[in-house]
Amino acid sequence: MNTVNIKINGYDYTMKRGITILDASFETLKFQREFLQQPIPTLYYLKGVVDVDDSGVCVVEVDGKLMNASTTRIREGMEIQTRSDAVMAARREALAKILAIHNKSCVYCMRSTQCELQNLLHEYGFTDEAELPMSSIQPLDLSSVVLVRDNNKCIRCGRCINVCAKVQAVSAICATGEGLDKTIAPASPKGLAAASCVNCGQCVAVCPVGALTEKPQWEQVKEAIADPEKFVVVQVAPAVRAALGETFEFPLGVDTEGRIAGALRKLGFDKVFDTKVGADLTIIEEANELIERIENGGVLPMLTSCCPGWIKYAEHFYPDMLDNLSSCKSPHTMFGALIKSWYAEKMGIPKEKIVTVSVMPCTAKKFEITRPDECGADVPDVDYVITTNELGTMLKDAEIQLEAISPSERFDEPLGEGTGAGVIFGASGGVMEAALRTAVEKLTGKPLENLEFTDVRGMNGIKEASYDLNGTQVKVAVVSGLANANALLTRIKTGEADYQFVEIMACPGGCVNGGGQPHQPAVVQALQDVPAVRAAALYLNDDQSVLRKSHENPELNKIYADYLGKPGSEKAHKLLHTSYIMR
Repeated sequence: MNTVNIKINGYDYTMKRGITILDASFETLKFQREFLQQPIPTLYYLKGVVDVDDSGVCVVEVDGKLMNASTTRIREGMEIQTRSDAVMAARREALAKILAIHNKSCVYCMRSTQCELQNLLHEYGFTDEAELPMSSIQPLDLSSVVLVRDNNKCIRCGRCINVCAKVQAVSAICATGEGLDKTIAPASPKGLAAASCVNCGQCVAVCPVGALTEKPQWEQVKEAIADPEKFVVVQVAPAVRAALGETFEFPLGVDTEGRIAGALRKLGFDKVFDTKVGADLTIIEEANELIERIENGGVLPMLTSCCPGWIKYAEHFYPDMLDNLSSCKSPHTMFGALIKSWYAEKMGIPKEKIVTVSVMPCTAKKFEITRPDECGADVPDVDYVITTNELGTMLKDAEIQLEAISPSERFDEPLGEGTGAGVIFGASGGVMEAALRTAVEKLTGKPLENLEFTDVRGMNGIKEASYDLNGTQVKVAVVSGLANANALLTRIKTGEADYQFVEIMACPGGCVNGGGQPHQPAVVQALQDVPAVRAAALYLNDDQSVLRKSHENPELNKIYADYLGKPGSEKAHKLLHTSYIMR
């Protein structure tokens, strides 16, 4: 038999043989009747990152004995108690030990209300615990321009180490020691900035507390908005609209595009634009570059360049393949360059007075704007990057409720109307699909009958497809997660794989799963594929768009005709393209 019968808190369940007690508890959460739901708390466990929760809170009682629910497998007739006196006492004891080494400045913590430890402390009755003595407080690691590392809040779960090593193949963070005496620190004693960190923020995304956070810039943005001498322009990345609602307790996967536009106006930005226009611009330039390489014997495969986490990874670990990288900037920096050149001239505003702000799902974008060759108009393309989380903080600080804003609000013209192709940039495979919609039509000279390239969609870490374009066979691959990128690039270098075009995103699932997106606890991630749910919102947005091909964006076509010339022109290269360095 493939199933076994067990009891949890006196209720009968039939479960798949061989799963753990913790997995069985997750299965019960799928029942609609609340009394049949039997949650077991976790603090270290995270699906696909840390399989064993040895925090001490993930315990149950079986036959009078306390057992770890994440390591004990169910058997026929097993009777499990999840909230017996002994279990509750053990959990409180474990939480007390963790709390004894944890800085409890929750009021000032960026992760307050989105903290897995905080939620458990409330549930188990911890209210007024002694603060850490000042002699125990360690200095913050502020060496990175992107991340803040606060070891005073670290609970030694190991999630950051595992995601950095196993999922991202970087190993910028390591550990020494055991249990709560373990020390977790960057691989370099000089801090994260000196390690091989690529700024992807996946450590931030998986941290259950506030030990790793993005370095905030939202207060500087507030100051810029308040300065009457500044003209402050904001743009919003596609993936933000699929996740910001979670900060305001919207269900997963709700598209808040219109509400975001209205909320940003209430914050006082002078113009509110959509980065999907920048994504369309990227596709026009990138498709042109790909076609030139295919037709003129350029370096292939061409590797996408819109993910700054992947770019820094390539500069660290694959410097011999930098010529394969597209020279195109990422959408938001292209857009910033356009705002400080074409838009500044059109509106008669000195470019030095314009402040550009990007709202991104990504922490690596904060590093990207500090790179050399990101000043297309001879001033920084983008001045500030704030994450989805930071935007949520700004809105709450201003007492703006997202749910109270009309979903029919729109972004400002003329840079507020992009295409569906620009929206799907936020999902793994979206850049590839958007580029194919344009490149296929350019290469064949025929309109596409079917715009959906389903072979490159989905959350698989590596996806491959091949297309016959007027006798030219174009082989493509889509990769998300840097360990997957490492595996694919190794195959390319050894000659085992042959492609013309490869999309690479640092974060598993793409930008929808970026390091700056709202945090979802382990139980939610065990029950739902969070990146897939967010991506579905973007594909629905694309499906409902009037325009779905980047090269048919009328405003951009006008900008090319009046200002940029043709794709790949000298002016386009100065404004919209960049270069890379060996690290």
